[in-house]
Amino acid sequence: QVQLVESGGGLVQPGGSLRLSCTASGSISRVDNMRWYRQAPGKERELVTFSTNGGTTNYADSVKGRFTTSRDNARNTVYLQMTSLKPEDTAVYFCNADVLVATTRRWLKVWGQGTLVTVSS
Repeated sequence: QVQLVESGGGLVQPGGSLRLSCTASGSISRVDNMRWYRQAPGKERELVTFSTNGGTTNYADSVKGRFTTSRDNARNTVYLQMTSLKPEDTAVYFCNADVLVATTRRWLKVWGQGTLVTVSS
């Protein structure tokens, strides 16, 4: 009924940049809070960024000053611009969103499938 699809992952050298995107599709009335999580090998899932429909954002301390999240609400899309990437940023990045489903008028928390970011020389 509602899907999130991430894209933009790949291999990048330390110090490089990468831009991830996450688009919600389906029977959608509204997308409110959107989040980026990441999970590195052998580690628990970590909240990276948080954003509201109105543009309020929050960042994990580990990425402040390096990552920026932005939204295109008309396209139900959230972006994660990553700069000054470090090897420790290597992880699968997941998008998560609170979506008001048009057909049911219910709020759902929806997850994307994840996109792999590898930071290595």
